[in-house]
Amino acid sequence: MSDYRTPSPLARDAMAYVLAGGRGTRLMELTDRRAKPAVFFGGKTRIIDFALSNAINSGIRRIGVATQYQAHSLIRHLQRGWTFLRPERNESFDILPASQRIGDDLWYAGTADAVYQNMDIIEDLGPRYIVILAGDHIYKMDYEIMLRQHVDTDADVTIGCLEVPRQEASAFGVMHVDGRDRIIDFIEKPKDPPGIPDKPDYALASMGIYVFDTAFLMDQLRRDAATEGSKRDFGHDIIPHIVKNGVAWAHRFTRSCVRSSFESVAYWRDVGTIDAYWKANIDLTDVVPQLDLYDRDWPIWTYAEITPPAKFVHDLDGRRGQAVSSLVSGDCIVSGGSVYHSLIFTGTRVHSYSELDQAVILPRCNIGRGSRLSKVVVDRSVTIPEGLVVGEDPAFDAKWFRRTSEGVVLITQPMIDNYLMNK
Repeated sequence: MSDYRTPSPLARDAMAYVLAGGRGTRLMELTDRRAKPAVFFGGKTRIIDFALSNAINSGIRRIGVATQYQAHSLIRHLQRGWTFLRPERNESFDILPASQRIGDDLWYAGTADAVYQNMDIIEDLGPRYIVILAGDHIYKMDYEIMLRQHVDTDADVTIGCLEVPRQEASAFGVMHVDGRDRIIDFIEKPKDPPGIPDKPDYALASMGIYVFDTAFLMDQLRRDAATEGSKRDFGHDIIPHIVKNGVAWAHRFTRSCVRSSFESVAYWRDVGTIDAYWKANIDLTDVVPQLDLYDRDWPIWTYAEITPPAKFVHDLDGRRGQAVSSLVSGDCIVSGGSVYHSLIFTGTRVHSYSELDQAVILPRCNIGRGSRLSKVVVDRSVTIPEGLVVGEDPAFDAKWFRRTSEGVVLITQPMIDNYLMNK
């Protein structure tokens, strides 16, 4: 890929519409104060930055983001990092909270309703195509390639799909396709998923990415809004109706996944559980991780806080500021502590004689002297007391913090306060 990528006419005629209202309940206390798309990831980004960066890198210059649950931190992040698009260049960036625009109900009733309630804004912008995106997955994808397939096949809808082992596909909406990848049936979480004709041991699972001609989608949303009993949801209502009555095609993620020379697999992750979130972050500490965040040809844009460099101080046996196989962000000070296979977000302080091993530490934390943390996720702005040991005694961890079935421990400030009050 060249240093300068000229947007294609298809991308310039498209709008990206990001559904970012989900709570992400399986992330437990991590989403008590923020929506899942606003959860921190990778040292300095948020989860939503991946979908938005894909849109920008693909050449799409009109973007809307529908927000709902605990939207303040997400909206603040979007305002700080994503308002560089300029209307005078036929670009736009709209933040679209649920706001009683259509009816008397405050909240979006479903994913389709989150688009329906903002139809007037979309139609005023006048995009020929609309790309519907989930705002809570980690991946790199060129939407232009998917747009091209949509136009070339004259589809009513094109659905982004992952190739997953059949035994794992029961957790997804699955596409039953013919030999050309035209969808002949859509099955929500099937017990016996249909295989792919050319890969019978695999199934095509929906990524929650859809491409429509805008005028066609607007007609479908109006029809669905007038349908009694509809859940106002793409997966439950809009997509099954089109598959049955129109022309739907599957687009395989492997065709448009963006990979640097260091990436050997088509990387996509749903970091929707504490275990998956911890693992995806820790995987970035590998010598050659499956996800290359250093790819300058496909950058992940974000709000870039202005910070001083990370700093490592003290060089005595047992009190050496060091980090090995770790990512340490700006404004961090590792002061006589040891960091191994860990990911440390902005503004964290790691004090003397402390040890972090396979730890994901969110911004502005304070790791007290002599503490030892292993296989943990520490929420933003948590102060770890001196001498606290987590990750070595499962019974202790489960008593005071949230310990998963795979042994990952989530630590929040209310948990620390409860521990200090009752220990």
